[in-house]
Amino acid sequence: MENYTMEGRTYRYYGQEAPLYPFGYGLSYTTFRYQDLVLSPPVLPICANLSVSVVLENTGQRDGEEVVQLYLRWEQPSVPVPRWQLVAFRRVAVPAGQATKLSFGVVAAQRAVWTQHWHLEPGAFTLFAGGQQPGQQTRAPSEVLSAQFTITGAARPLRGC
Repeated sequence: MENYTMEGRTYRYYGQEAPLYPFGYGLSYTTFRYQDLVLSPPVLPICANLSVSVVLENTGQRDGEEVVQLYLRWEQPSVPVPRWQLVAFRRVAVPAGQATKLSFGVVAAQRAVWTQHWHLEPGAFTLFAGGQQPGQQTRAPSEVLSAQFTITGAARPLRGC
């Protein structure tokens, strides 16, 4: 085998075709609302880590659990990358009518791209937070929030950070 690219071999690289059962697929006995997605800082140096917070509210009549998922999208990568990359997830129990604020960290290595070695690139990125993948169609209503951040500085090998 000489072609080791993942393009056309896994749903992360299928283009616009959605997988039949994407990560996080399922139903719940309650409903959730996401709000107040905050990325800090919104502009950061190439080797810096990103702090993320989001508020999850159980708007239903029953206690429930939600799998909160964070996805990263490169806006203009120099090499082929997934449509979006899962960078964090957490199962959270939220009582009916209550809300909880969640904090996550996205480390620089999660933004690395492969070109004979792992390296970091400057540019614009979008982070998605929700109970499903971005653009996923489900029977149960679920929302996905998004926010952009920018990486500054010169491209460098990941090991140089």
